[in-house]
Amino acid sequence: MKFSGLKKILYILLIINFGFLFSEELMIELKEATNMKNDIIFGTWMRYSKKSENDWLIFFNKYKEAGITDYFIQANPNQLRKLINLTKPLEINIHAWVWTLNRPNDKEAMKNKDWYSVNKLGQNSYDFRPYVDYYQWLSPFSEGARNHIKKLIDELSKIENLASVHLDYVRYSDIFLPIKLQPKYGLDQSYEMPEYDFGYHPIAREMFKKQYGLDPKEIKNDDLKDEWLKFRLDAVTNLVNELTKISHTNGTKISAAVFPYPEMARRMVRQDWASWNVDLVCPMNYHHFYNEDIDWINFSVDNGVNEIRGKFDYYSGVFVGALNPQKFREAIIGSINAGANGVVFFSVNNLSKEHLDVLHDITKNPQYD
Repeated sequence: MKFSGLKKILYILLIINFGFLFSEELMIELKEATNMKNDIIFGTWMRYSKKSENDWLIFFNKYKEAGITDYFIQANPNQLRKLINLTKPLEINIHAWVWTLNRPNDKEAMKNKDWYSVNKLGQNSYDFRPYVDYYQWLSPFSEGARNHIKKLIDELSKIENLASVHLDYVRYSDIFLPIKLQPKYGLDQSYEMPEYDFGYHPIAREMFKKQYGLDPKEIKNDDLKDEWLKFRLDAVTNLVNELTKISHTNGTKISAAVFPYPEMARRMVRQDWASWNVDLVCPMNYHHFYNEDIDWINFSVDNGVNEIRGKFDYYSGVFVGALNPQKFREAIIGSINAGANGVVFFSVNNLSKEHLDVLHDITKNPQYD
């Protein structure tokens, strides 16, 4: 027994009004009917590039026609203002995508070596860049680093009609890489390797010792291990919440790209995003990084949505390059059925005509089952 759209809902309401008992099949129909959402947001991550105004309009029209309304763009303030003003007639949303604690080659930060994050071996991220050369992490315990980041977010959040300041890399360096990436670096991270275990800034160690009576470098076994983890989680959370206040004061929302589901984020990168006071998160549910199949995306979304309990919006991030058009459809529908308010695609350059055709079909026929 299959119905569609309004007829489905009316039929089910008719049965309720006449007092009929629901069969198992009708209960499924009701669930599907209530899942027919017309307010799902679709977005994409992208970097600014040099184009003429006409080329930009052609670009945004192409993706809006497929259903993409939100653009998380890595660009400077002037470039963002240009795109916001240019696209006003299109009624799309421009977000400022900014790398937050990972600040490679930041000229101002590089004048201050003591702003950088430190690992358990005492190596400073100014000099030691874990995994890749563009990993150069500031410490959330450094007041100078925090003030530098606040200044950046304050400037961006003052841009008129900006949809949000979109925080990325707002965490520590990966203590564990995704399982698929470990062989690429010749690693077996079945335990916490000290060179990748960050958060041991001298200020952090001093503060923790003052509170708990022990230098975190001297923690053995499970003694104070949970407290040390929470101590580092809270440092990032407090920073994010301060950035939210700044952005909100300027009338702009805060969003963030985060690791998949809360428990994984806390374990892999010391990121407790479920505790943040943001307006929107975009968990990067890149299933193939973890050698998982497409159903894992649904699991990750469900896990995250259940933990935040509506505290802020949740847009599921999917890695387009790992998805053929059919899997792309499954990732979108699965994310929405698991409770996501939207889906964000990484990245715009990987969206083929076939992907856009799938998305166009979904947006024009919003029945998720």
